[in-house]
Amino acid sequence: MSTSNFSFLTSHSPLLAELGATAERLYPYDPASCVLKLRLLAESLTQEVADRIGLTVGQSTQAELLRAVDQRLGLDAQVRQMLHVLRQRGNEAAHQVNHRIGYREGLESLKLARELALWFHRTFGNAPQFKPGPFVLPDDPSQKLVTLQRQITALQGQLQQTQTAQAAQAELAQLLEAQAAQERDMAQRAQEERAIYEQLAEDASQRLADLQTALQERQRADAAAKAAAPAATIATIATIATTATTATTATTAQGDAAALRLWAERSAQAAQQVQMDEAATRLLIDQQLIDAGWEADTVHSTHARGARPEKGKNKAIAEWPTQGKQSADYILFAGLTPIAAVEAKRLNTNVAGKIPQAERYARGLPLAPEHQPAWAVEGRAAPWPDGEGGSFQLPFVYSCNGRPLIKQSPEASGTWHRDVRQTANLRKVLPGFHSPQGLLDQLTRSKADAQARLAQESFAYLRLRDYQVKAIAAVEAALAQGQSNCLLAMATGTGKTRTIIGLMYRFLKAERFRRILFLVDRTALGTQAMDNFNEAPLEQDQPLSKIYNIADLGDMAAQAETRVQVATVQAMARRILGSDNPPPLDAYDCIIVDEAHRGYTLDQDMTEGELALRDPAQYLSSYRRVLDYFDAAKIGLTATPAQHTSEIFGKPVYTYSYREAVADDWLIDYEPPIRYETLLSKHGIHFAKGDTVESLNLSTGEIEAAELDDELHFEVESFNRRVINEDFNRIICEQLAQELDPLGEEKTMVFCATDAHADMVVRLLGQAFEGIYGEQYNQAAVQKITGACDKVDQLIRRYKNERFPSIAVTVDLLTTGIDVPAICHLVFMRRVKSRILYEQMIGRATRRCDDIGKTVFKIYDPVDLYATLQSVNTMKPLVKNPQVDMEQLLDELNHPTAYTAPGSAPGRSHAHDVLDELNQKLMRVLRSAQHKADKHPALKERLDALEQQWGVPPVELHRHPPHPRAVGQGLSRRAGAARPERRARRRAAAPPAGPARHGGARVQSRCGQGAGPQGGGCGRYVVKMAASTYKTSAGSY
Repeated sequence: MSTSNFSFLTSHSPLLAELGATAERLYPYDPASCVLKLRLLAESLTQEVADRIGLTVGQSTQAELLRAVDQRLGLDAQVRQMLHVLRQRGNEAAHQVNHRIGYREGLESLKLARELALWFHRTFGNAPQFKPGPFVLPDDPSQKLVTLQRQITALQGQLQQTQTAQAAQAELAQLLEAQAAQERDMAQRAQEERAIYEQLAEDASQRLADLQTALQERQRADAAAKAAAPAATIATIATIATTATTATTATTAQGDAAALRLWAERSAQAAQQVQMDEAATRLLIDQQLIDAGWEADTVHSTHARGARPEKGKNKAIAEWPTQGKQSADYILFAGLTPIAAVEAKRLNTNVAGKIPQAERYARGLPLAPEHQPAWAVEGRAAPWPDGEGGSFQLPFVYSCNGRPLIKQSPEASGTWHRDVRQTANLRKVLPGFHSPQGLLDQLTRSKADAQARLAQESFAYLRLRDYQVKAIAAVEAALAQGQSNCLLAMATGTGKTRTIIGLMYRFLKAERFRRILFLVDRTALGTQAMDNFNEAPLEQDQPLSKIYNIADLGDMAAQAETRVQVATVQAMARRILGSDNPPPLDAYDCIIVDEAHRGYTLDQDMTEGELALRDPAQYLSSYRRVLDYFDAAKIGLTATPAQHTSEIFGKPVYTYSYREAVADDWLIDYEPPIRYETLLSKHGIHFAKGDTVESLNLSTGEIEAAELDDELHFEVESFNRRVINEDFNRIICEQLAQELDPLGEEKTMVFCATDAHADMVVRLLGQAFEGIYGEQYNQAAVQKITGACDKVDQLIRRYKNERFPSIAVTVDLLTTGIDVPAICHLVFMRRVKSRILYEQMIGRATRRCDDIGKTVFKIYDPVDLYATLQSVNTMKPLVKNPQVDMEQLLDELNHPTAYTAPGSAPGRSHAHDVLDELNQKLMRVLRSAQHKADKHPALKERLDALEQQWGVPPVELHRHPPHPRAVGQGLSRRAGAARPERRARRRAAAPPAGPARHGGARVQSRCGQGAGPQGGGCGRYVVKMAASTYKTSAGSY
């Protein structure tokens, strides 16, 4: 052919244009080699894009490079799909001896590559609306022979019907001679083909080498230009379009966010102009089916060509006849079982409304004697009723047009699917097709039977707390009602992982799910989860890992026997978005996301430069795309739900708040923060209030945490930069050294602004401690633990399990998911603009640690972070004001208004809140005394006496509170003023004393029965005994 379909690429690089032209020249002789060269063209275009947007990637695969370009530029899904198909077809041509790439496949690949090249030209060239003209068909030496053969066949038919046989025979003889001449010419050309092909291949390889050399030279030139002087910022599209070379240099050198956004806009606009015919669309759909595990070939694997289902093979057979004269575009066969119908449409056709056509195929499919009906595989005696008087022979239907799923226009993209076995099932959009194994599992796994088994399964052997059982029951109930996404909101330290272990075990035992993906955002959290899976006892004291096969971090290949896969979001994103062999979308039918908020709290996962220049959506997309990729039930766990979490998982199906957990004595309360007045905090930068960020529940008067926006747009970065100065930090560190004991049992966590800031704090704290302790000080007590540290996992284990380090200085590595119960002190040396991150920081110290007598934790806040976020903080302390002593609380409990004034939650009065505070104060006194009793006999003797008198161990007294009105009555004695009949009426009207909280057991304390001295209430008596015990405890030092 005289004119190449890729000649317009010359304006960017003559080598790119020549590579496309080489593929065209190879097409007449070897279509497979043509496809292989087109893969090289696609790879070269990807590298060219990376170079132009300033992306430098080291040694990487094409899939990894494409993922990096996608993250930076935000490629249109259609462009990603075209690159993927060319890469896969090229791999098939290169590595499969028995490939089936013929002239048709080669031609469609040429058309696909041309559309990709046009997208590149419109994005990075001077003409965003470039019109290339029609596609020019390459020369095909077999086409003349095909035409002659058709003419011969037609004339042979005429010979049988005409009386002019001699004339026809003469004409036939001429045609036969022409055919022989053409065959001789083809034979001659075949002899020459080897030499021609070898020369063309050699030329193409040399051109590719030249192209790579040119790209490397351009990168070196760009690097030199960057070192010499920063390029001017690109401000408008016109400036970018002046010359591609100038724009590329500026973008690469400057990395300017505005320029990158302009490239992205032009890329999206160019992607909208991609045009594909029916044949090219079928090529895309074939590839999607192949990716899902089906054998698909629209040309060769058709019913008319004799394709039939085979035992042990999973085939997508095209043009399968159904009732009437219609043929299904594809029927999917899992072995001999027809299991799904596919309606395929042109690329630019909306597909959401085409499901009814696929349903018509599912109704009208005639079953052959050798077929094994899907309804029989499920165990039914007849097909599924369709709700309209008919029935479905197939359980599943699809509609697609080859376009990958685009969230902004789902009706025109993705693969639409419906399970027609239940009339209530709705159609939904997926990123692709299910695998054969996944469809068979859906067919044979009964959700109804699994839910029935769950309803009968006992919770006793799981050894869970009451609220953990309620959380599991809430998730199971939501799934039974058809809810596919669930959110559990449980305060940090309340045993979310233990709850999930119980939930996983019940799911697997009841066969509710086939394979569960446990998704974490950091390796340390995955390791911690694996430790729990290996240790937490279940039935017969066996851990989950001994009962079911669990694939550990790094073992990313889901095997048939794997029931639980532990993976990080980052590793799964690489496997899905950056791999030539991503998992099928039904590899997991249940995904459990630990720390579900983490995909969006990224203000410290991005560098300062990324924060300033990049759109956070580029980082959020990978997290969301991992969750959206799988067709699975999704269960999120978090201590800090917010609006974005609810958008994925829905509102929480169960909530157990921090204040509830403190009141129930599962978590530790904290005192109001200790504030330091310095020049920075007094005269420094303050947060701009901006818009009020809150969501008020009008029925309860409470802030709805699940509806709060996470990002509170304060000016945080400039403040944190001001914090990193030595004078401010020295003053604070010297004061902290007076408050903290680096050699004691209690541990401390310090949150800094940057890694360099953490180094400074470690140095200044060490100097301050050395000045106080002298030679007794151990420098190992204070350690930096950040992502920049060597062997960070080992440092975390030492901090958690060993005496030193006792003070960890971090940035964000330890903000979530790290379980160190001995943390009693938190120090905020930085500000954050994320409510979620802030509450997770507080959550590091909420766990109980009875071994060291932990009853409360302290917050040191020299940057006034607590006051800034107080209005949206959902983890307020139970004891709001430590200055309110127990005598005052008892007086409030004795006041009638306490029982009518509303409390902190629906159904609670102020008296309930006062009783919780009273219990908390009692717990602090008596638990502290219990911790010291082993070393002090007099204190132990007093506690033993109180246990005999009260009927419960003093350290457990707060777990057995009476009803607040019962306590109030016992305290309302008025020195003979109250008449006996009035007291009798009050006793009759009072509700029964409340049950113990612990374990749900209905244990009534003697205190609740008014067993105090002289027949009066026990409240003041207990307070006096606790105060006396506290004094004894304090005097024991």
